[in-house]
Amino acid sequence: MSERNDNATRPTEVPVEEFLASVEDERRRAEGQRLLEIFRRATGVEPVMWGPTIVGFGSKHYTTSSGREGDWPIVGFSPRKAQLSLYGLQNSYAPEPEPLLAELGPHKTGVGCLYVRRLDKVDEQVLERLVREAWDEGGR
Repeated sequence: MSERNDNATRPTEVPVEEFLASVEDERRRAEGQRLLEIFRRATGVEPVMWGPTIVGFGSKHYTTSSGREGDWPIVGFSPRKAQLSLYGLQNSYAPEPEPLLAELGPHKTGVGCLYVRRLDKVDEQVLERLVREAWDEGGR
C-alpha cells in the first residue's frame, strides 16, 4: 500500500520572473536569469515555480522505495544564497551524467541535486547538455 506524500513543494501561480527579480544578491539574480535561458533552451518549455524557491520544468511522478509518492520537476534550479541548486541532472532518470560532470567544472553533488557556487566557473555548454539529456530521459 502506498502512502501519498504531502510534499509542500508543489507548483504555484507565482510568475518565475517575479521570483527571480526578488532574489536579493545581484550575482545570484543574474545567474538565475542565465539559468532560466539555459533551461528554457534545453527543454523547450516554460517554467513553473515549485514552492517558493524552485524554478521547475515539467513534472514527473515518483514513488520511493518506502512507498511514498509525489510529483517533482523533471529538471529545475534554485538560486540559493550559498550556491545554485540544480535539480534532476544526476538522478535516476538522467543518463550516465558522470562523463559530462567531469567536464562541467567545479560542483558538488547530492541526492538528485548538483550544486554550483559560481555559474561563471562552469562550462555552460556542458551544463546545457546535462539539462537536455536529463529532460529527454525524464520526460519519457
